[in-house]
Amino acid sequence: MYTVIVIDDSASMRRILKDMINSIDEFEVIEEAVDAFDAREKIKKYEPDLVTIDINMPKMDGVVFLRNLMRLHAMPAVVISGESVRGNDIFDDGAVGFIPKPETGESMISFGKRIKETLLNLTFLLKRYTLKKPKPQVEIKRKSAGNEDKYGVEKRIHPDEVLVKRPCTFPGRKIIAIGSSTGGVEALIKVFSKLRANLPPIVITQHIPYGFSNSFAQRLNNTSEIEVCEAKDGMILQSSHAYLAPGNMHMSVIRSGQNYKIQLLDTVRVSRHKPSVDILFRSVNNEIGGGAMAVMMTGMGDDGSIGMKELYDNGAYTIAQDEASCVVFGMPAKAIEAGAVKDVVSLDEIADYIIEFSQGKRR
Repeated sequence: MYTVIVIDDSASMRRILKDMINSIDEFEVIEEAVDAFDAREKIKKYEPDLVTIDINMPKMDGVVFLRNLMRLHAMPAVVISGESVRGNDIFDDGAVGFIPKPETGESMISFGKRIKETLLNLTFLLKRYTLKKPKPQVEIKRKSAGNEDKYGVEKRIHPDEVLVKRPCTFPGRKIIAIGSSTGGVEALIKVFSKLRANLPPIVITQHIPYGFSNSFAQRLNNTSEIEVCEAKDGMILQSSHAYLAPGNMHMSVIRSGQNYKIQLLDTVRVSRHKPSVDILFRSVNNEIGGGAMAVMMTGMGDDGSIGMKELYDNGAYTIAQDEASCVVFGMPAKAIEAGAVKDVVSLDEIADYIIEFSQGKRR
């Protein structure tokens, strides 16, 4: 049984959500909160497995509360809100799900089905979830030194400020780098279910909240013929293996003798993210250059477009997921606009393109 705290300033909506969630066999609402401060105390007291958060709340905006929650007390959070436009951004702030509140004319039965479907799809994360308090992040200290503007919005850090661009030092080897964000969890599962053994090493940066990357890597591993794991600092990259960036660290690739290994970086957010696709792509370009393949998949924002353009200019093979198959056509669109993409392909085709690249059929 997964325990839930519902956070919403509307008493009637709290009652509706409580009844709907309690009707799902694997879930139980153990408390309700009327605002962020009420929620903070109840989360500390009850340590729920999941919280639902409304965006429009008194005293503290739901998005601000979500960001603070992910920074100070990371845990699964689903946003349930009527603000669908703002709601699309909450995945980048750490939410694992978004459910729009019912629109005019929608039945409560339909709304209940959407809630049930979303929560049941999250059980793979909840099964392995154990609450971990993340260590203080470097960027929290640096914000006071100018990492935020006067409105408290984090400035974009260019990858040059974290990882220096330099010529490729070890050309001729193959590696596949993948970047994704909103919608990427299910998209990656679909791709990895079609991959076969005997592939070059694969490195993945998916924007994912702290504490969830290990369980997601295990899920990918269970669906694929190749071995998938959460990346650890110093790991030597091996063929037919894939490495997923941890949810609170940048991942880069560096040369180690005649091999490549993982280097994790606990630094500021880059392109507004940590882990950042730009950091991964920049490092792959530094070490492999034209021997690499870069894949940009569904996601919001522009993370990865800088690093992908450098790879493209260096002769790497680059593809982007097409708009029709993306949950959010943001990151792929920005990479295409930057002139960083050779081929635009559907989600169903990505695995085939990766396999063909490994066989030397695509350059």
